[in-house]
Amino acid sequence: MSKKFKFTALALAAAAATSGIAIANEGDVPRGIPELNHVFVIMMENHNLQQIVGNPDAPFINKQLLANPHVSYATNYFGVGHPSSTNYLEVVGGSNFGVRSDNAPDWSGKTDGCVTNLQSGIVNADLALPAPVGVNAAATRVCPIAGVGMDAETPAIDSWNEVTVPDPKTGFLGFNFLANIDGVKSIPAAQGIDGKTIADQLAAAGGSWKTYQEALPLAGAKGVDYSNGTITTGDTTLSTDFSKLPNGANLPALPGGYVKAYAAKHNPFAYFKSVQDGSKGLSFDNVQPFDGIKGLYADLATGNVPNYSFIAPNQCNDMHGRGNGDSFCGYDLQSTATQTGLNPGLIAQGDATVARLVTSIKASPAWKDGHNAIVVLWDENDYSGVVSLVKDSNGNMVYPSGTPFNNQVLVTVETNYRQSPGVKSTKYYNHFSLLRSIEGGLGLPCLNHACDSDVAAMSDLFAK
Repeated sequence: MSKKFKFTALALAAAAATSGIAIANEGDVPRGIPELNHVFVIMMENHNLQQIVGNPDAPFINKQLLANPHVSYATNYFGVGHPSSTNYLEVVGGSNFGVRSDNAPDWSGKTDGCVTNLQSGIVNADLALPAPVGVNAAATRVCPIAGVGMDAETPAIDSWNEVTVPDPKTGFLGFNFLANIDGVKSIPAAQGIDGKTIADQLAAAGGSWKTYQEALPLAGAKGVDYSNGTITTGDTTLSTDFSKLPNGANLPALPGGYVKAYAAKHNPFAYFKSVQDGSKGLSFDNVQPFDGIKGLYADLATGNVPNYSFIAPNQCNDMHGRGNGDSFCGYDLQSTATQTGLNPGLIAQGDATVARLVTSIKASPAWKDGHNAIVVLWDENDYSGVVSLVKDSNGNMVYPSGTPFNNQVLVTVETNYRQSPGVKSTKYYNHFSLLRSIEGGLGLPCLNHACDSDVAAMSDLFAK
């Protein structure tokens, strides 16, 4: 069984004094969350609340998870921004750290002189049309995150990053005018952002953590941008590379390439210098696959699980999809903010994955060891853009009446200690709220935007 611990802000300050740990943007330990010994966070992809709740192609999520009287879920919970990597960073670190892209880590950051976005103040973006001042849309990689500095603004409406033009055949607007958060709120760029995550906090506290990443290659996560479990792309001096087979010319032409199942953009801890450099409690040894002797299912079988588990299914199983996948991995046909145009196979595959993970966790000896929680959430919506905004009485550009909040996503919380019935919460929460809640349960100080005055702990979802 894993070590139980309770860590206080006072103890953190003492640890910082002796170890040089920066606590520039950590606050008090959040209140309102019962003590937690094991937290399992399962991260799904690219679908909003309306596309999952009530979807007949997701029977486990709807008929067993949401219908379970012991499970609570939020109906007013939001992803913070776009794209995927940004949300993953925010879930584990309380900030985008200046990264508003899906660019892979700069694996050679220690030697090539790159400057982290926190220190440069320049935003690492996927695409900018036109590029605002202070944005680098030409960057292809993310310098290892470390130190203290300024993160990137999250505007209410994203009118430049990843913007697409209408399809000339269908008129489909794609990502046009992406809604960040709820389309109303914005988060200014903040100074004093600390370049670390809940993993750094746990390591300093004497706690334990792992991220379980499905379809990792045998050589592990270091240096790997994408993998199907064997074939990889990335820094091939650090990873297993089967891209140049002796008889590679005889590879079948269809479907072409390999399915990028594992993606570094869904492994937020790989972006941090502390993990890339490696030290006790903070290294790529904390990044494990679902299978293998140190993997998720092996740990669940023995009950030897960490205090914090961040679980990322591969891109065929997390509802993301791939363009060269099979019928159950293909992308959705359209992004409409509704269930229209979804790939039913992709939804069903993701639903089966959630079922497998949740039932395996609950069958583990660890589930009965202490106070534990399973969190299932989606990182962001399906990129349904705001087709046309209207002015409100104050002259602000807002959604037309009746338009769904496009970055509203589902989050469920199931604990092994709740005695009262689960709740269907209508309180406003976002990814920072989730981090704040987990930190509070583990006795850790809030970190970065999880400390913001308007970020509430999800006390109703985690209550006894």
